[in-house]
Amino acid sequence: MKKSSFVAMILGTIGGILFALGMCMALIPEWNAFRPGVIMGVVGAVVLLIMVLVWRKMENKEPIHVSGKTIGTVLLGIAGALLLGVGMCLTMVWSNMILGIVIGIVGIVVLLCLIPLTKGLQ
Repeated sequence: MKKSSFVAMILGTIGGILFALGMCMALIPEWNAFRPGVIMGVVGAVVLLIMVLVWRKMENKEPIHVSGKTIGTVLLGIAGALLLGVGMCLTMVWSNMILGIVIGIVGIVVLLCLIPLTKGLQ
């Protein structure tokens, strides 16, 4: 295993755990820890962002070029993840099964649209 992959794996695991724990703290009402959960989630997201920067530097890759396509791809990914999350919340938390399934499927389709957008069709 390359050193860059190992560092990315460790930072990704730490960032993912912090982000997931923060989301649980913020979203489970019984824990009564919304504000600390948001802070922990942000710390996890920052660790994940640092992981990407460190990995790209260790692999001697070029910095990410910010273009209209990059911004659109990121926004489409965020929209798809939010739609999928709202669908899951509607289904599991608010007992609105049909609407939750429909919105979740729309979110999955939007996320699947990222593949041809980033890789292209041949």
